[in-house]
Amino acid sequence: MSRPRDPHVGTLGARALPPRLDPRAGRPPRPQTRRSAPAADAPARRPAPRDAARAGARRPDHDAALAHSPVHGFGRVLGLTTVGALLPGVGFLAAGYRKIGWTLLAGLVALIGIGAWLATGGQHVAIRLAVSPTGLLLIIAAAVGLAVVWALVVIAQYRVLAPDGTSTGQHLVGSLLVVLLALGVAAPAFEAAHLAAVQRNLINGLFGDEVVSATVPTDAAADPWGSKDRVNVLLLGGDGGDDRTGVRTDTVIVASIDTETGATTTFSLPRNLEELPFPEDSPLHDVYPDGFDAGSESESLLNAVYRNGPAAHPDILGPTDNPGADFLKLGVGAALGLTIDYYVLINLDGFSQLIDALGGITVNVNYYVPIGGEPSLGYLPDDYFAPGPNQHMDGWHALAFARGRFGLTDYQRMDRQRCMINAIVSAADPMTLLSRYQQIAATTQDIVSTDIPQGVVGDFADLALDVKNAGIRSVVFDDSVIKPAYPDFDKIRTMVQDALAAPADQSSAPTSTAPTGTDASAAGGAAVDTSVTAPTSPAVSATDACAYDPVAAQEALDEGEPPTKNGR
Repeated sequence: MSRPRDPHVGTLGARALPPRLDPRAGRPPRPQTRRSAPAADAPARRPAPRDAARAGARRPDHDAALAHSPVHGFGRVLGLTTVGALLPGVGFLAAGYRKIGWTLLAGLVALIGIGAWLATGGQHVAIRLAVSPTGLLLIIAAAVGLAVVWALVVIAQYRVLAPDGTSTGQHLVGSLLVVLLALGVAAPAFEAAHLAAVQRNLINGLFGDEVVSATVPTDAAADPWGSKDRVNVLLLGGDGGDDRTGVRTDTVIVASIDTETGATTTFSLPRNLEELPFPEDSPLHDVYPDGFDAGSESESLLNAVYRNGPAAHPDILGPTDNPGADFLKLGVGAALGLTIDYYVLINLDGFSQLIDALGGITVNVNYYVPIGGEPSLGYLPDDYFAPGPNQHMDGWHALAFARGRFGLTDYQRMDRQRCMINAIVSAADPMTLLSRYQQIAATTQDIVSTDIPQGVVGDFADLALDVKNAGIRSVVFDDSVIKPAYPDFDKIRTMVQDALAAPADQSSAPTSTAPTGTDASAAGGAAVDTSVTAPTSPAVSATDACAYDPVAAQEALDEGEPPTKNGR
């Protein structure tokens, strides 16, 4: 039986090797040599921060990173944390984490660049995102994600900047600052997500995917404009007050929009127009071959078609969500010689809310406009708007300004309504829409109805930018142009074609015996000199037609204010 071998004994029984020569023994520690002390006047060298990636390995711990950090003093930490909240990455750069810092700063620059592009050259993309439920959902997700990430970056920057020797009191101050900064940078993003959610609810509530209309093609969303040079939208102002049965559309305006340039011409028809025609291929032409007739003159006017037509023939057009609007689309289109693509109905009872949401509108007044009063019963107005330029009105006063007709004509009221539309377009600037958007959206959903499919909204939004830039011209068919009781529809159609065929800058040419630089009510409408053989445009600029006329205003002031019910 063999004995265990002594490791210190050689194979041949020789003396054991010394430890430093024995390969089986561990290497003895190397003797330490003392380095010479640095000269007293030599500056102390501090190792420069090393990037973990360049070093080939991660820093062993947080203390090592702090050892290389040039940050000194708690006040400097708070200052860098604040700057880092505004410029994410600055805090990481100061703490030596350069790769993370530069990545965050690059992301911030990219974010600012995208925002600048969307506000300038990419406006059409921004608008389409703003009216697409899917796009808005992506905006909500991106805004919430940005808010969370930015807040976490603020917290992380403070953590890497604060030295280990920070006292409890200092940490409390730092934590309070970090919380305030995190909330401050996250709040705008969360507000953007909230506004996007409000907008998404508006789009889904106002524009449905399953619009049922007798006058909108089923494939409209697939090819919104098709081969059409213009899209025609019927704008209706429905006045369904407590003293009225049903809704009467006292405001009937067609906006014809060039699909390429956005140049828009509006055509206003008087509410007392009679014998509204219908297309020959429509079933309405079979029942109204000589124009709309409800039995009595007062119930056969244009403003009664919306209510009386469907009441007499409820299913004549087939399935539709709004038969009254379809009646008017077909009739007004036949009267103007246009195909009406869509309608937008605004309930005037709630119209004042929209104007209040916009912060009011500013209009020029060239003559005394009554507030209230009933001409048919002889009830005097409560008060009057006095002539004057740039009068700012809230919703209630703007609605009274649009409705007032005691002692005036329906055509003057049509002119004022046209000027109100122009004033609303002017008031709807981006800052106003942004700051009051939630109120505007809620109001719009309550007072507006339309048959525009959701799939077409993006194309209309694109067009809206062009409309605002191209401006609006208008044609008013008042009693100087037509006789509402015996309308010459051939003449009306000719005027429409002349207005659409003329270039936009021709609208400044005089087409009426009245001055075009005054309010349309003073100008008396857009009459055409039929003796002129060359085609001229009966359209005038809405801005010019609604301008202040100091001569007409002074004449009205000299005549004095008309009587009111208060005896003034």
